[in-house]
Amino acid sequence: MSKQVLVPIADGCEEIEAVTIIDTLRRAGARVTVASCQADGSMDITASRGVQLKAECHIESCGQALYQLIALPGGMPGAEHLRDCPHLTSLLKAQQKANRWYAAICASPAIVLSHHGLLDNVKATCYPSFLDELEGAMPQLGASVVVDQHKHVITAQGPGNAFSFSFKLIDMLYGKDTYRPIAKQLIADWAL
Repeated sequence: MSKQVLVPIADGCEEIEAVTIIDTLRRAGARVTVASCQADGSMDITASRGVQLKAECHIESCGQALYQLIALPGGMPGAEHLRDCPHLTSLLKAQQKANRWYAAICASPAIVLSHHGLLDNVKATCYPSFLDELEGAMPQLGASVVVDQHKHVITAQGPGNAFSFSFKLIDMLYGKDTYRPIAKQLIADWAL
């Protein structure tokens, strides 16, 4: 069965993380919606290293859908733009309240999730320079990807962990080791 996933993006997001999340989840069969969080309503995104991305819709149009997962890429100032998007904040809080999965990588666990109280009493990690901003969370020092099964939250450190993070997202959506065919297809032998 296809799972609904939302990946919000904004200017300054980390392109490796955004594209890896979108690509691997689509390979797993998820219906991934890439939504712009641009305040001006633009669908065109300039990522943190100048890569041009194009969203499929604006976050304002995503309020009626039911997502099994909302996954945030990091990057700066992309994480700040995601943090400051009230529509995304509402969706994330609804996700938490419904006990459905939400995830963030790099700066976004601290800058977005922690800022909005979405990591309170949650095992989490983030980009090392933002660890002090994981207020309310239970930081897992040295862990590259952290899954808090009880709270339905997945966090990761940064771009180098984008595949490991995405493989965990697949497993949480579809079941243990369901990422393996995708890893094999991608020749990610280290993950098998």
